[in-house]
Amino acid sequence: MNFRNVVVPLGLAIMLYVAFDSMGWKGVAAIGGGILMWLLLHFTRLMTVMRRASQRPIGYVGSAVMLNAKLKPKVNLMHVVAMTRSLGVLMSEEGKDPEIYRWTDGSDSYVTCEFVHGRLVKWALERPSKSEPTIADSSTTAA
Repeated sequence: MNFRNVVVPLGLAIMLYVAFDSMGWKGVAAIGGGILMWLLLHFTRLMTVMRRASQRPIGYVGSAVMLNAKLKPKVNLMHVVAMTRSLGVLMSEEGKDPEIYRWTDGSDSYVTCEFVHGRLVKWALERPSKSEPTIADSSTTAA
């Protein structure tokens, strides 16, 4: 169970109760205004990230190697979407944990990320294998 779903609303309710108990409705208005500002800031950030992600193809990232270097454990999916400016391609079943997403760059390198409860737990960078050089690629000199 994710305790943030319980602790944050409970903490906000306690703050409202303490504000009412100490300052009456003026305290509730002040704390309520602060809570509303906090919610609006998070909503604005979410909408900005989604607007930027909607302008790029799904599952595309500029450089998979750079994404791999920037990733850190326990960041949430929205943070990764903000870094890539793209929604990842869902590789797992929808609605099941762990969620697996993939971002690919122009050189067919890709990063596969695994999220449990919306938090990044592991990721892997895969690069395409170099193929054998063809006859046209090798330079030969005829005598």
